[in-house]
Amino acid sequence: MSKVTESILSIRLMDDLARGETPVHRINPLAKVLTTIIYLAAVASFGRYEISGLLPFVFYPVLVMSLAELPAGALLKKLLLVEPLIIGIGILNPLIDQQAVVVGGLALSRGWVTFLSIFIKGGLTVVAGLLLIATTGMDRLAGALRMMRVPKVFVLQLLLTYRYIAVLSEELAKMLRAYSLRAPGQKGVKLDCLGPFAGQLLLRTFDRAQRVYQSMALRGFCGEYNTGATEKVKLKDIAYLAGWAAFFAAARLYDLPALAGAFLTGVTR
Repeated sequence: MSKVTESILSIRLMDDLARGETPVHRINPLAKVLTTIIYLAAVASFGRYEISGLLPFVFYPVLVMSLAELPAGALLKKLLLVEPLIIGIGILNPLIDQQAVVVGGLALSRGWVTFLSIFIKGGLTVVAGLLLIATTGMDRLAGALRMMRVPKVFVLQLLLTYRYIAVLSEELAKMLRAYSLRAPGQKGVKLDCLGPFAGQLLLRTFDRAQRVYQSMALRGFCGEYNTGATEKVKLKDIAYLAGWAAFFAAARLYDLPALAGAFLTGVTR
């Protein structure tokens, strides 16, 4: 299976996961969006030398993934695609900040501590975003953004960009299949053919996008993307948001691993 086909199936996988019927899927999208925003703000607010305080925030994605019955392997594969970028952001810190610091009895440079902090923060924030899409879906997510009074032009741009990525991937897969049939045994596209290939891909995707827009216009599209009826906020949605917000606040204000370690030490004595 080609990498382009895998990318198409990966996009469709997120849509399929969002159609689940678990308790997390049935939570109002607005509650899940606000929960994710609070989670991202709490994780990003930690200093560059703080690591242990970030550990309790792993509990959120693990529990949501379990309750939503999401395949951990598929989400981790998507996370691995972003990890090189996260590593590239922080890899120079050990060379820049070489002042020694003791962590868990080990002497490390503060640059390595900063790098590890960036690595954990990046992983947690990416997973939180993936969980939001996998348990909500782009249409329900767009509806939640409109409930938050986000301008419809931004919501429409987000939705169409998400859909256009799939269109672009499908057209690319067709062109690569046609090219491989005309050049059997050749790996990839020749360098001197890349220019015409990219130009043809752009023209084909524009043509496909125009047909999609005409179909939307024939069905009454007038600038407002209809995402269905607005879902009412229920008591369980408020409890979901309040419960996680309280946990995030406690994990941010207090060093829960240190408190747990001190409690266990006192018990063992």
